[in-house]
Amino acid sequence: MEGSVKCDANYTPLTPLSFLERAALVYGARTAVVFGEKEYSWRDTRERCLAGASALARLGVGRRDVVAVLAANTPAMYELHFSVPMTGGVLCTLNTRHDAAMVSVLLNHSEARVFLVESQFLGVARDALALLADAGGSLPLLVTIADGDGISSDGVPEYEALLRSAPRGFEIRWPADECDPISLNYTSGTTSRPKGVIYSHRGAYLNTLATALANEMPTMPVYLWAVPMFHCNGWCMVWATAAQGGTSVCMAGSLAPKAVFEQIVRHRVTNMGGAPTVLSMLVNAPASEQRPLPVKVRISTGGAPPPPHILAKMDELGFNVVHGYGLTETYGPATLCVWKPEWDALPAAERAQIRARQGVPHVMLEGLEIKDPATMVSVPSDGRTVGEVMLRGNTVMSGYYKDPAATAEAMSGGWLRSGDLGVRHPDGYIQLKDRSKDIIISGGENISSIEVESALFGHPAVLDAAVVARPDEHWGETPCAFVTLKDGASATEADIIEFCRARLPRYMAPKTVIFAELPKTSTGKTQKYLLRDKVRAMGILPKLTTSKL
Repeated sequence: MEGSVKCDANYTPLTPLSFLERAALVYGARTAVVFGEKEYSWRDTRERCLAGASALARLGVGRRDVVAVLAANTPAMYELHFSVPMTGGVLCTLNTRHDAAMVSVLLNHSEARVFLVESQFLGVARDALALLADAGGSLPLLVTIADGDGISSDGVPEYEALLRSAPRGFEIRWPADECDPISLNYTSGTTSRPKGVIYSHRGAYLNTLATALANEMPTMPVYLWAVPMFHCNGWCMVWATAAQGGTSVCMAGSLAPKAVFEQIVRHRVTNMGGAPTVLSMLVNAPASEQRPLPVKVRISTGGAPPPPHILAKMDELGFNVVHGYGLTETYGPATLCVWKPEWDALPAAERAQIRARQGVPHVMLEGLEIKDPATMVSVPSDGRTVGEVMLRGNTVMSGYYKDPAATAEAMSGGWLRSGDLGVRHPDGYIQLKDRSKDIIISGGENISSIEVESALFGHPAVLDAAVVARPDEHWGETPCAFVTLKDGASATEADIIEFCRARLPRYMAPKTVIFAELPKTSTGKTQKYLLRDKVRAMGILPKLTTSKL
């Protein structure tokens, strides 16, 4: 339109770095990060981030250079989410459960220039660097994040020492384009070679605000870190706590139920996040470890759909569960089950069923559809017709690093194809049914492993469960359940099968039950490919075993 201009006065590239600047200005003296007995104010945190950026720049980090980090939820990990992009660099946080071989692959693929490693993971890191050297790869500069006071050893630079010696007065290198990369996140490991997902400053900024709104984060919230910061940049909550001037409570040591309840009470936690496994852990904790909550705690969860009975018990404990859905490719959370007041009057079981839905798009996602992947036609909103979950908008990744073919495939047809199968209910809310590769086809019938797992979770002795297809001589495939029992509980294969048959159509009940601990990714997802390997090793279920269906 005539008279309209785009200039410095009315346009600045969007970036989460601006959240830190504002937090230091508005909430400077308030606590930003807590770690054990250590506390840092927002003013302290900004100064430490600037010092970190200055130190990294002195090590040669510049625009688009990748800085890899292998660390738990610590102050250093939090700060690097700001200090790395302050240099113009790209943050690459690595899964702390990866072995040396995988870390080596990711260091090589990302072409990391600097590699910061918390001391407890130093053994894995050194082995990874040795493998990288043997393969002729370019080695990043190793920097340790020590447990103590930052004393360098073996000639390896140490994080705290670098902060102390860094030149002051560093000038932030703001992004020239808001679509510049801010982070590189590798998918969670459900495939043998994870893909590198590129996040932009713009996408991170928008998804941060959407996440804060979805979680109803108040001004100056207190956020307890149960979500790994290496996973989708902590679901963008690292930047969201800065946007709201909040306090990040980082837990030292393991994520045990007793410690979680103690931290909630001690710091009057208002918000937290966690995979469904975290919810299960809290619900099944001994009564002696559970504590009355001083305030209602809003906890966001995603990944595997939480069983309805877990959601009901969380409500009884004083948690308000926000169930959502997302992918690494969508900066983490992309949808949420927006709660409506009229549902409060429903019976508890029915409320839990509704809360288990993945819901509707958050305010920054432009499109969420259930489509036929072949025709790209949206399926009816009848709660029955299954299609693929597809998404589009400003909070979808920029692409896969160095993999244009995979990027084109994932975004073909103008939508991000999730690979997840779901339905849309008449009210517009979506609900996942399964991963396309997890559907069990038995005698021509499609069986949702999620539905079978939901039934299994209703058994009083079951702590965790996962269902995969087992080859069956008669039916083609039948459900095979892997079950972890609660401490002190007992159940037989026959008990589990009969329990499911009483609650599901007979063909959907497991025909095989294996009692074992389930392999998990760091984000709480069951690694079903490992379970499928075990099932393949078991061989085909003979016809006589299933002839009485």
